[in-house]
Amino acid sequence: MITCSFRDDDGRQVPAVSAGEMREVDRIAIEETGPNLYQMMENAGRNLALEAQAMLGGGWAESTIVVLAGTGGNGGGGLTAGRHLRNHGGEVCAVVTDVGRLGEVPARQLELFRHAGGRVLENPPEDMGLVIDAIVGYSLQGAPRGRALELIEWANNAAAPVLSLDIPSGIDASSGASPGTAIVAARTLTLALPKSGLCADQAGHLVLADIGIPAEVHARLGRPEGGAVFRGRYRVPLHRNLESHD
Repeated sequence: MITCSFRDDDGRQVPAVSAGEMREVDRIAIEETGPNLYQMMENAGRNLALEAQAMLGGGWAESTIVVLAGTGGNGGGGLTAGRHLRNHGGEVCAVVTDVGRLGEVPARQLELFRHAGGRVLENPPEDMGLVIDAIVGYSLQGAPRGRALELIEWANNAAAPVLSLDIPSGIDASSGASPGTAIVAARTLTLALPKSGLCADQAGHLVLADIGIPAEVHARLGRPEGGAVFRGRYRVPLHRNLESHD
């Protein structure tokens, strides 16, 4: 069996979490310590927007950026990124798997995206410079299906590179397995701590983003070093150390 660990660009080890552990990080933050969901989504979306700009380079605003958004927190983060990109002069459109099923916070992010001038389309355009994958996050349950599956297949057949939020849609955040069709990303911006499933090659290059999780949350999970990963930066490149087990 192949597993992996993670290190930053200075060679320091970075602890990874399973989907269950990340759910507990979010629960403690939202219910007990803060930041609330709006704040975390804003932090995630801003970092995702900056990563999109970095991928496209200096002429990023000349390219159409397509956000593929699911109905949960992952989709909300993608829509937040779309709004930031639009506010800074980008040409951004979004395709949402099911607008009527958006959670309360992602629905508010969609409203803000529209107010920023972002276009909401039924189907992705033919010409784009970057695809932002925010369809399914660490809450994946079984193989993607329906509209989510359609958008994953479309992204994999698109000529543009894909930037995934947290983990490529369709990949199990804990194991790295793909129970069905999954996104093949050029780059993944993962949040707070890397997910153990990011060993999968189809996650592409890895970058870790700070979403403001307090040190106390990491300490409660027995990972006090987790809060010290960023050291003055909000995005940190990650490298995989592959490990083979008999």
